[in-house]
Amino acid sequence: METLSIIGAFITLTGSLFLFLGSLGLVRMPDLYNRIQAGTKASTLGTLLTLLGIALICPDWVGKLLILIIFVIITNPVSSHIVSRAAHRSGIPLAKESVRDDLERDHQQQPEHKSIEP
Repeated sequence: METLSIIGAFITLTGSLFLFLGSLGLVRMPDLYNRIQAGTKASTLGTLLTLLGIALICPDWVGKLLILIIFVIITNPVSSHIVSRAAHRSGIPLAKESVRDDLERDHQQQPEHKSIEP
């Protein structure tokens, strides 16, 4: 049982390292879109590793932690996608270093949505 706790602690520490690197990416990246990408990928992996390590340390919590893991896998990528699409539609510019904007091409091909007025 002691070996499982040591492995769990190492995995939890690795998850914490990913969470730290994700927060560092939020500070270092040049624009909103890169910050969202860095924060989401690192926080998803960091959270999953942390929860997995806790599951190894406390086997009684595996069911609850599995529900949390599934929730994080579903919600983190979807929410970051929605936030970045909303930011792009509201006109927040990309960094000067960005070389490609696929969403701009998609917006040019789709007709504007007209609001229905009573």
